[in-house]
Amino acid sequence: MPDLPPTGTPETRLIVIRGNSGSGKSTIARRLQRGHGRGCALIEQDYLRRIVLRERDRPGGMAPALIEQTVRFALDHRCHAVLEGILFRDRYDRMLTALRRAHQGRTSIFYLDVSLAETLRRHSTRPQATEFTPADMAGWYAPRDMLGHDDEHIVPESSTLEATITFIATTAGLPLAALPQAREAPPTEP
Repeated sequence: MPDLPPTGTPETRLIVIRGNSGSGKSTIARRLQRGHGRGCALIEQDYLRRIVLRERDRPGGMAPALIEQTVRFALDHRCHAVLEGILFRDRYDRMLTALRRAHQGRTSIFYLDVSLAETLRRHSTRPQATEFTPADMAGWYAPRDMLGHDDEHIVPESSTLEATITFIATTAGLPLAALPQAREAPPTEP
């Protein structure tokens, strides 16, 4: 695969948070973005794939290209980027590897290694718990679907939410102004 044009700057951070449905990716990513404040873009795989494209997660889909383009846009505009999603290795590794090579700043990849039993428990506490059944969750579950990069960071299910956020921010070099609370209201304009 040919190398893509460079993206971002030496100061930008690309943080990729991967894991199974219900592992805590979205909560962590949102809190990282809010904790940093302006200048940190949140790119959610589900939003781009399911809402914007209304596409199923299948090989050959458009989602990887749209995700890559969105991440590049944020980085090229000097924003840090937090990308979160299941991002199955067989469908997204090529795009993630290309972004990793092209990014001129620090790229950090994290995999939330959470068992099926724990993802089902966590899912039952989410507002969208009625949208997906335990059978749906089990059907999507891919155990230990890591990319295999030497610098991929594995976060065990025993890590608390606060410890995970602190670990990711520190490892990635993403400054946090404050650690927002779980139920903090979204930022208001301007």
